Amino acid sequence: MTEMAEQLPAESKPKKKFEFPSAFTILFLLLVLIAAATFIIPAGTYDYNEDGEPVPGTYHEVPSNPQKLLVSALKGPINGMYGIEDETGNVDVWNYGELFGAIDVAMFVLIIGGFLGVTMKTGAINAGIAWVVEKLQGKEKWMFPILMTIFAIGGTSYGMAEETLAFYALIITVMLAAGYDGLSAAALILLGAGIGVLGSTINPFATGIASGFAGTTISEGLIGRLIILVIGTALGIWFVVRYAEKVKQDPSKSLIHDQKAANEAQFMTGGSGSEFGEFTGRHKVILALFFLAF
Repeated sequence: MTEMAEQLPAESKPKKKFEFPSAFTILFLLLVLIAAATFIIPAGTYDYNEDGEPVPGTYHEVPSNPQKLLVSALKGPINGMYGIEDETGNVDVWNYGELFGAIDVAMFVLIIGGFLGVTMKTGAINAGIAWVVEKLQGKEKWMFPILMTIFAIGGTSYGMAEETLAFYALIITVMLAAGYDGLSAAALILLGAGIGVLGSTINPFATGIASGFAGTTISEGLIGRLIILVIGTALGIWFVVRYAEKVKQDPSKSLIHDQKAANEAQFMTGGSGSEFGEFTGRHKVILALFFLAF
């Protein structure tokens, strides 16, 4: 068999396709690149006041300390998690001094991620949104403000993004049947969740992490982020409804009018929402606990 395989012409052997490297590979390469940069970029530092804040205008060069590429790449993640900074500013797990790493942030993200993963696994969020869509059939115009507000709440509370993928087929089907186009449905989901993330009021994966590194609490600036969320959501709803109603009155004004037949053929054969399951009392309790947790 081995001899026969070796005799096969080159074109008959399957060609290897390019596979994008994993996130861990990219992070490792970045660590190596940063370690290599220490051989080129001049080293420098600021003087610090009693509060540990850099004093403006005191930047000065210091002797370079080129890092060992492999050692730095391997120790970097460890020091970043729970390294210890000594009096000279050196960070290592074997030092004596103050904790330097971001293990608290890592554990925060891990716990919140597990909480959201369990909630999504119950199907409560998917079933709840599908229930809203079902109740609003025949009143599709109201879907825009109601669903965009729901998606915005998801975005601002926990960074809802890829979780919306399951709803595109369902909502596009309903919107096409109501006389709108697929772009109206996509904008409803994408802008709703996107504006919510933009005005991340209590989003632990954005505002929570940033607040931790900035040394502030997540409540600081909450009013400003809430204003961004409310105004942004209102403008988003106005923009999408304005476009959707224009398309419903004159389908030729759709930006994807040339795809109308193809979209109807693809989406008008299903999308009843039954794949999300029934919205049960158990789901309602889970959603209530989910929002109370924030």
